[in-house]
Amino acid sequence: MSTNETAHMTPVVLAHGAWADGSSWSRVIRSLREHGVKATAAPLPLTSLADDVTALDRTLERVGTPALLVGHAYAGAVIGSVAPEKVSGLVHVAALAPDEGETVADVFYREPPHPEAPDLEPDGDGLVWLPEAAFGKASAQDAPPEEHAVLAAVQRPIAIGSITTAVGAPAWRTRPSWYFLAERDRMIPRAAQRFMADRMRASARSLDTDHAPLLTAAELVSDLILEAVHEIEAGR
Repeated sequence: MSTNETAHMTPVVLAHGAWADGSSWSRVIRSLREHGVKATAAPLPLTSLADDVTALDRTLERVGTPALLVGHAYAGAVIGSVAPEKVSGLVHVAALAPDEGETVADVFYREPPHPEAPDLEPDGDGLVWLPEAAFGKASAQDAPPEEHAVLAAVQRPIAIGSITTAVGAPAWRTRPSWYFLAERDRMIPRAAQRFMADRMRASARSLDTDHAPLLTAAELVSDLILEAVHEIEAGR
């Protein structure tokens, strides 16, 4: 694919989940570049849902719209809250997709938790941290132990208000969507993911990964993103 062809492709913007930052998409970004697709990671502050949507909008102003939005975990709610006219499609990677009037917590706790899922409580500042042991037991069990230690050390907390704020009408109601269903996810139960994917009528791909395939199965994630890009381009 030539540079000129790449320049005219649908912009791809990646939104990270809780306890992470844009660097969590590094392996996916490299994989997409190998296929001629440039992607940009939006830096979300994780201070409130509104703040995160604003931060995503700023990134969209830089890269152009309409864009293909890709969200992991909590960021499914963020990409769904962007104005539909800025969105060409949405890819949810083991992500939460609340409908109008629902909160992230509503869909996160819709199904009984996995036995290895951590208890999550806000601290005195209203921030939720992921217990260090949870990176290896629930969040990214397929990653090597040394990576678990780094993930825990660099984690960024999420404000409790981010997951308890009801969303408006989500963009996936009117835009095409894709869903990466992580079969061995210990954070978001498989049944909850299937419910959300079916509800948004997403093109779903069920794969044998943990909750963090952007870290542990980047090629599989990039494959689904490429599928979405190609379908959007074909439909122009």
